[in-house]
Amino acid sequence: MADLDALRSRWTRALAGARGSAAGPDPVPYADNLLARWQEPQRRYHTLAHLVAVLDHVDTLAEYADDPDAVRLAAWFHDAVYRPDRSENEERSARLAERALTEAGVPDDTTAEVTRLVRLTVTHDPADDDRDGQVLCDADLAILASPPAAYAAYTAAVREEYHFVPNDGFRAGRADVLRRLLALPKLFRTPYGRRKWEATARYNLSSELEILSTAAEGAE
Repeated sequence: MADLDALRSRWTRALAGARGSAAGPDPVPYADNLLARWQEPQRRYHTLAHLVAVLDHVDTLAEYADDPDAVRLAAWFHDAVYRPDRSENEERSARLAERALTEAGVPDDTTAEVTRLVRLTVTHDPADDDRDGQVLCDADLAILASPPAAYAAYTAAVREEYHFVPNDGFRAGRADVLRRLLALPKLFRTPYGRRKWEATARYNLSSELEILSTAAEGAE
């Protein structure tokens, strides 16, 4: 179970860093709104555990970011709106970030950077000079480099989120996602990510794709 007080403290520190010297309202109600969103019942993978993992990975990769606090805020918002049956989650999450951060006293340029980063999680394909984007995307994709048991739990949780999709449709859609990721020249863009996660993630993705292909053939 995630420590909600610890998460509120992490949010408060990131928000204070993004505000700089600017004043703003009490950060805790914003944290509580986000925490409630991350605990919605339709979530199986995109839960508080995922939020904590991404925040932890951002901390690991913070030296590579130009604005680590903007990346941390983007991590909080990147799946804040999440409905598995809808395709506009990232856009709606970005709009939520824009409204909330503006109201919370974050300067316009930092708010714009956070919303840009949230939208980047549609593709997970940051530019070569996009240091903040590289950190957020690497942190979000780090699950792909998990040990076998954790990777299996991740894929099972994703399937649970899409329980309403028939097996053949899910296999086809998931296979498309895996192929898109494997087609990227690099899954991870930070030096740490390439060194620590790239090879394992590619192995996991390729193995899952093979399992899906075998299952699809068996269903024919």
